[in-house]
Amino acid sequence: MQTPPAIVLFDLGGVLIHWDGANGLRKLLGDEFSPEAARKFWLESPSVRSFESGRATPDEFARKAVEELNLSMSPDEWFRQFFNWDRGPFPGSLELLSALDSKCELGCLSNNNELHWSQIRDHWGFGPFFRYQYLSHEIGMIKPDPEIFEYVLRDLGVPPERILYLDDNPECVEAALKFNFRAAKTQGLSEVRQVLSSEGLL
Repeated sequence: MQTPPAIVLFDLGGVLIHWDGANGLRKLLGDEFSPEAARKFWLESPSVRSFESGRATPDEFARKAVEELNLSMSPDEWFRQFFNWDRGPFPGSLELLSALDSKCELGCLSNNNELHWSQIRDHWGFGPFFRYQYLSHEIGMIKPDPEIFEYVLRDLGVPPERILYLDDNPECVEAALKFNFRAAKTQGLSEVRQVLSSEGLL
């Protein structure tokens, strides 16, 4: 039996938190966006990448996203909807982190932004659980670009085989695997629990 990981890094939206951005986007655009196209928008859109790597303000992001998607709404209305697509923790997420706390070190590796992260960290109470916090908007790098995984490895200073990384986007999992992380695709808390159990942590 392999040694359990020393560190577990979580993506946030789709893994521990209900992020409804793909469905929200499709409701705005109708049949123009398939579920897969909507999912990829949040990884590949120039406006999203600029905002979530800390290079654009919320106002700049909203204006560019409306232009990019050719939406007939104001930037203010776009941003209001964008913010509300974060629906809160999946039931049991905080309890799961509490149960893991004595078994391994915990961290997050997330494409995020200043407004969502402050809500996740403070209002929903995730901040104290994460000893390691790798937020794209704070470190100026974004998944699935290789440089963010290189940065995490340098900062942690442990072999990648000792790090378990959970993400709901296959592109990010594949990028982590190239650096020899123990990485798995998980969508929602049930799949997270299955992987943690298989790794000897639950």
